[in-house]
Amino acid sequence: MNNKLHSPSTDMLFKAICSLQSVEECYQFFEDICTVNEIISFTQRFQVARMLRSNKVYTEISKETGASTATISRVKRALNYGTDGYDLVLNRIKE
Repeated sequence: MNNKLHSPSTDMLFKAICSLQSVEECYQFFEDICTVNEIISFTQRFQVARMLRSNKVYTEISKETGASTATISRVKRALNYGTDGYDLVLNRIKE
């Protein structure tokens, strides 16, 4: 994990996020704390991660999500060399 991120303030933010109890509460909180573009970017990266884990190709991912190849590559790098956060969540919400 990136030790540069660790701080009491970041811990408090993540505890606040963990306290959310429904999708509606998430909408309320994230619409207040993030810009619309930030939420759209988070959503897009998460979609890209799901599609990469489903073995979709870059062209298909880009066409469906609108993500650039740079964004797709960044997400793929996180999936392959990151802290397994995407996989943790993807495994928990398998549909």
